[in-house]
Amino acid sequence: MSQSQSFAIWITGLPPSGKSSIVSALKPQLEGLGLTVEVLESDEVRRVITPIPTYSEAERDLFYRALAYTGQKLVAHGVTVVFDATASRRVYREFAKSVIPRFIEVSVDCPLEVCMERDRKGTYRKGQLGDSLTVPGLQSPYEPPIKPDLRIDSTTTSTGDAAGQILALAKTKFL
Repeated sequence: MSQSQSFAIWITGLPPSGKSSIVSALKPQLEGLGLTVEVLESDEVRRVITPIPTYSEAERDLFYRALAYTGQKLVAHGVTVVFDATASRRVYREFAKSVIPRFIEVSVDCPLEVCMERDRKGTYRKGQLGDSLTVPGLQSPYEPPIKPDLRIDSTTTSTGDAAGQILALAKTKFL
C-alpha cells in the first residue's frame, strides 16, 4: 500500500468505554481489505515510553506527542494506524490530526457510571481510594471530541456494529 492510501483512526473515550473491544473487532476487518494495520494501544506503548508512569500533565503531553509521532511515521510508510487511547485532552488528538492529514476521530461515548461498572483493571477504584489522582473522568477532566467524525454510544451499539460503522466511514473517506 502506498502512503497516499494509508490513514489513521483515533478511537477515544473514557476508560473502559469499549475502545479496545471495538479495536479488536475493527483490525481484522481493515486487514481483510488488504491493509497493513498497526494498533497503537496506549497501555502497551506507555510501558516503553514511560515504564513507571506518573500520569502528570507534562508526562501525558510527552506521551501523546510521541504516540502521534509514531503514528505519523507509520502512516507515512503505508501502514494504517488505529490509536486505542483515551487521550483525555483534545489538544492531544488535535496534534495528531495536525501531523496526520488522513485522520478519523471516533468518540466512544459511555457514561462514567457504566465505565466504572466495566472497570476490570481497577482504575476507578484506585482513584476513589486516592491511590491514583489522575483518572480521566474522575479527578482529571476528559474532554470529549466536539465534532468527531463518528460518535458511538457503546451502551447501545454492539462491538461488531461499532467496528462496522468505523469501517464504513473509512471506506467512504479513504478507500
